[in-house]
Amino acid sequence: MNFAKELTNHSFEYYYLVFFGVTVARYFLIAGGAYWLFYVVLEKFLATQSLRLKPLMSASIRNDIKLSVLSAVIFAFCAALIISEYGLGVTLLYTNPDEYGLWYIGVSFVAVLILQDTYFYFIHRLFHHPLLFKWMHSGHHRSGEPTPWSSFAFDLPEAIIQSLFFVAIIFIVPLHFITLATALITMTVWAVVSHLGFELFPSSFPQHWLGKWFIGATYHSIHHRQYTIHYGLYFTFWDKLLGT
Repeated sequence: MNFAKELTNHSFEYYYLVFFGVTVARYFLIAGGAYWLFYVVLEKFLATQSLRLKPLMSASIRNDIKLSVLSAVIFAFCAALIISEYGLGVTLLYTNPDEYGLWYIGVSFVAVLILQDTYFYFIHRLFHHPLLFKWMHSGHHRSGEPTPWSSFAFDLPEAIIQSLFFVAIIFIVPLHFITLATALITMTVWAVVSHLGFELFPSSFPQHWLGKWFIGATYHSIHHRQYTIHYGLYFTFWDKLLGT
């Protein structure tokens, strides 16, 4: 049985349950693993690299985990929807790398990151509007200072809007399944790193040409303390261009 047929060989409910399990497992494996490594195993060794100004609160961590599991309900639904739409032949997803060439897989991956960063910047900035913040984004900031558990702690309306990017992009840009999966993994790892609460890069990194364009843990920790700046996901481009 070929890959394309295997992808659409089950019901929507089956894929929903599978993706829910995968999403929750991914969260606990990557976010939980990062928390265990940096806050249990290496905390004393990395004390000088800690970005936290306040002690950890177990209640805040429990809240982040609760919101993340609830968000997984939305993420799993959207993932099952993507597979269902692919099965109907209405998306631009493809499985044969020769269809566009191997070079295109890399180019489309970079394009997805740029498009997602743009989408994220503007909706994230909108979420911080006083009329929307309480309903759309306050859950993510409830913990005050971020930990890896905060990486996917979203209120349900925000989780829906965040997920819509990947639901929409498959109708706009031709993407190999490898590209889509790699973009999702990159998003997960990047979210955990930016919410880590420890700066992994040397102090000189922000002055390096690469550090000037990529978001790290320090950058996002500042955002969690000062809501009016630093809205990007991967890159600092829009923040620089629009003065945030």
